[in-house]
Amino acid sequence: MEQSSLLPAKSATTTPLVLKVGGALLESDIGLSRLMATVADLLRAGRPLVMVHGGGCLVEQQLSCNGMVTEKRDGLRITPPEQMPIIAGALAGSANKQLQSAAVAAGITSVGLCLGDAAMVVAEIKDPALGAVGQVTGQDPALLMFLLSKGWLPLISSIALDNKGQLLNVNADQAAAAIAKLLGGELILLSDVSGVLDGKGQLIGQLDQQGISDLINLGIVAEGMKVKVAAALEVAQWLGAPVQVASWRDARQMQALRQGARIGTQILP
Repeated sequence: MEQSSLLPAKSATTTPLVLKVGGALLESDIGLSRLMATVADLLRAGRPLVMVHGGGCLVEQQLSCNGMVTEKRDGLRITPPEQMPIIAGALAGSANKQLQSAAVAAGITSVGLCLGDAAMVVAEIKDPALGAVGQVTGQDPALLMFLLSKGWLPLISSIALDNKGQLLNVNADQAAAAIAKLLGGELILLSDVSGVLDGKGQLIGQLDQQGISDLINLGIVAEGMKVKVAAALEVAQWLGAPVQVASWRDARQMQALRQGARIGTQILP
């Protein structure tokens, strides 16, 4: 798909930065405050920025409170359709507003969204065996580009709608990858670990497709991290530029991010 004429010319400061954060962030007041302070500094420096989020911890809590159980397959949550109102409420509601509250506290003007807004993506069922789990492809960046032109922070939950209006639960790493491709932006996948770790728990500085395959075959990269590096590799290959897998928990990485340095593990195209 050709990029929209709404997209700005790429430069060190105008290339949109897409940050993906997970549910663990919502359980760390210090981590959330530090990340939003970093985001505020980047926005003040003129860097267009979008945040895409999940919220697995809140989903688990809400399902449990409603007497429902959850299971995962290959790092993806199996989602019976009857669970979708609860999951949508947890992600597009509670998690999104918790992030927006932290943004306000950091002096950031933000707009809470979901993947279903303004036709930004096209969504469809990923695999019938997974239930109401969606896969998305970027479609229309107009709303996001308007918000970025105002210097505002779009906060996008990973809830989508298919062309029949069915709510779909999208893996947040894959959602962030789709948004980064839509905007032609830089992608950083943030979690509570410093990046991709080897069998001894040490950070791996760079990984290419072969290195990722080797780690998967060895069982070192599995479940959620397997989904994360696959999404990162797809975007890296599409953009022809590295995607970063890093940590919001690491104060040094957040400081480096403020300074425009690369952080965590670089997933190479």
